[in-house]
Formats: sequence, structure tokens, C-alpha cells
Amino acid sequence: MKTGRPRSFDRTEALEGAMAVFWEHGYDATSIALLTQALGIGAPSVYAAFGDKRSLFLAALDRYLRTYGSFTERALAEEPKARDAVERLLREAAVAYTRPEHPRGCLLITAATNCSPQSADIAAHLRDLRAAGRRVLHDKIATATRTGDIPARTDPRALAAFYTAVLQGMSAQARDGATRTDLEQIAETALRAWPAVPSRLH
Repeated sequence: MKTGRPRSFDRTEALEGAMAVFWEHGYDATSIALLTQALGIGAPSVYAAFGDKRSLFLAALDRYLRTYGSFTERALAEEPKARDAVERLLREAAVAYTRPEHPRGCLLITAATNCSPQSADIAAHLRDLRAAGRRVLHDKIATATRTGDIPARTDPRALAAFYTAVLQGMSAQARDGATRTDLEQIAETALRAWPAVPSRLH
């Protein structure tokens, strides 16, 4: 049986490299030429392994969500209380968005920068992923209003939107050169906005 030629590159390493390029430059600004230069392989090898640029981006994005970007899902899933989940989310974002070994900020945000009409499907996919994360946060907060961890009058939608905006702002600040300490201070300030449960008189 005839076998194909083995690939001259490691697929996982190639995905890591592609992810970094998309993370740094955004989807539209990333060309196949830029990818092949960063990966050190030819365009035919890229197409053979991943298909087109869109397919490569989606594969790289999936890897990001399972690795560098997984802290958001873990925080919301593992912390029983909504406030603890949000605090962990913000503090881990301050670390993740400023790590020196990869581009700054959040790929879900930076990749969507200046998406053209031709890339509307990619922009919509990224928007849907961000919205899904916001819904999980919303549900966590809504549960807290029912259990008494935060006042019942709290608007879960507004509070989830607020902390989502804080996270997106932290990503932008990181891209502008903010340090981990800078982002931790933003997180501390944002946490002061968490609704307090009135103390009960005995």
C-alpha cells in the first residue's frame, strides 16, 4: 500500500505558531505569507495540512480555547460562588493577558480587530463565542440572586455585561503595554462594584 510523504513539520507546533500570529496581528491582517514565514514552511504544506486560512484560524482558535484561554471557563465552572468566580476570572486574566511568552491580551478580542466585510463570518463566530461566555457568567450571577449571595434586585444581565466589559478593557490595556500589576489594580477596582448583601439585624 502506498503511503503519503510524512509532513516535514509538527502539527501542534504549527498550530501554536499560527495561533501566535493571529493573536498578534488579528485575522484580517494575517496573510498566508506571514503565516508561512512564522511557521517556516511553504504555503503548499499549510494548505495540505489545514486547508485555507479560515480553517487554520479556526483550528488555532480551538487550541487557544483549550489552552491559554481556558482559564475563563474553568473559573466559572469550578468556583461555587459567583463573586469568587469573577474574582478568580479577573485575577487570572491579569496574569494571562501579560505573559511574556505569547502575545498580549485575549485572542477572542484581538483577532476580531478591523475585520472586513469579507471576514464577517469570522467576526460573527468570535462574537458568538464572547456572547456564550457572557451567558455563562449571567447564569452564574442569576443563580447567586436566587441563593441570596447577592441582592435579589441585582440585574444579572447588566452585571455580566459590566464584568465582560472590564475583561475586554483589560485585554486592550494589556495590548497598550499595561503590566500585570496595572491589570490587577483594575480588577481590584472592578470588584468593589460587586453588589453587597445587606447585613441582617438580629
